[in-house]
Amino acid sequence: MSILRRSRLDSPIITLVALMVRRTSVHVLSTFFRKASKRHNDRRQTLPYMGGTDSVFLLQLRLARSLARPQSMASLLESCWLYLITHFSEFQLATIGSFLIHESVFFLSGFPSIFLERSGLFSKYKIQKKSNTAEAHKKCVLRLILYHVCVNLPVMLISYPAFRYMGLRSSLPLPNWTVIVSQILVYFVLEDFVFYWGHRILHTKWLYKHVHSIHHEYATPFGLTSEYAHPAEILFLGFATIVGPALTGPHLFTLWLWMVLRVLETVEVHSGYHFPWSLSNFLPLYGGSEFHDYHHRMLYTKSGNYSSTFVYMDWLFGTDKGYRKLKVLEETEGKDY
Repeated sequence: MSILRRSRLDSPIITLVALMVRRTSVHVLSTFFRKASKRHNDRRQTLPYMGGTDSVFLLQLRLARSLARPQSMASLLESCWLYLITHFSEFQLATIGSFLIHESVFFLSGFPSIFLERSGLFSKYKIQKKSNTAEAHKKCVLRLILYHVCVNLPVMLISYPAFRYMGLRSSLPLPNWTVIVSQILVYFVLEDFVFYWGHRILHTKWLYKHVHSIHHEYATPFGLTSEYAHPAEILFLGFATIVGPALTGPHLFTLWLWMVLRVLETVEVHSGYHFPWSLSNFLPLYGGSEFHDYHHRMLYTKSGNYSSTFVYMDWLFGTDKGYRKLKVLEETEGKDY
């Protein structure tokens, strides 16, 4: 029986068929990889953000494999990031992508404060008893859309080459969480320092009258008023937000995370509400909505509380004395002012 099997396997016909199958397979595979390589070479000029020697084909293969197996959070993020950098250029991600993320986070986090004002929900947590009118809300939203499209977006487009020059990158691997957290902490400290002095300058008589007074049109702030300002102020104080990333040349992922946190913070401090779960109740030195709300309801020469996030700059330079006196008075008499 074994002799019969061996003779069949050794037959010339079987050998010829096997040889043809092997040659055909080699030809098909070599043609496939040659065409894939050619497509990659044709696209390379439009994909400068990829870097390294990995081809688009290999990156897509890596993406397919990573999505096909169970993943940790870190590997899931890398898989998502891999999808982005294989489908969009770094310029598109750093400009249009950043703009869309900013708009989404800003309006989604800012609109709830309008809803709370109009509905009266959680009114006991509202810092000021006054509320803005529907017309005031509408004016703010329309002005914001105009400023964001005509000021923010062009600035993002124009500033991309500068960020590239200072070290912005989008390639894999993503930075580890130690690097991300340490960089963002540095950004918050630098932003607070630069913002404090820029904000104080805007409260000088001429600049307040011609520039900063627009932001103070809303003595009773709500979330979206955080970015309601004169275009010159948007550019001037916006520098405080980008100075940290400009100095460190971060990964685009870190830059996006910093932008999201900064937007959420500024919307929260302008919300007009102080809840039991507000961050200022738990995080030392964090100003929060009460701290900044005081700044909006006082006259520009007596307001103080110029910091954006933390309170240490106002404490060091004595520009929070009025606020601290008011808090002592409220605690002594047991009522809000």
